[in-house]
Amino acid sequence: MNPTRILPDLQASLLCEDVRQEVTGNFILVGIIGYVRVPQLPIKAFKLCIFNRWTAGVGQFTETVRLVAPDGTTVLRQSNVRFALQDATHHAINVTLFTQLEFAVAGAYYVEVLVDDVMKLRYPVPVILQPPPGGPQAPAAPAAE
Repeated sequence: MNPTRILPDLQASLLCEDVRQEVTGNFILVGIIGYVRVPQLPIKAFKLCIFNRWTAGVGQFTETVRLVAPDGTTVLRQSNVRFALQDATHHAINVTLFTQLEFAVAGAYYVEVLVDDVMKLRYPVPVILQPPPGGPQAPAAPAAE
């Protein structure tokens, strides 16, 4: 008996600055992100990519990727994409692109990856506020005449 539907496994999910594809079809991930260190808040990220690789499934599916704020409930961005796996030995790669994403407060943001509304992975992306060394410069005292 051949199964007509097997929910796939999420083999990898990585947050990065960019994803490029070579002529050969291989992917290059640029700037894999474990945390975001910023000099001020709020701040906007020009572009963030989420690279997901699915395998060991059969059928048609909907991947949902969400970025959740530190309050744990506010969804800042969400993306849905349909994909198919014809055989359990195949894989599918989906790249989600979030642009002009604003980080308003420091704290742990979360990337959530679901397939057909089943949570497969949830991982933190800490946003850390770290002002530049020395901080803002105080105005110079007026010179004595």
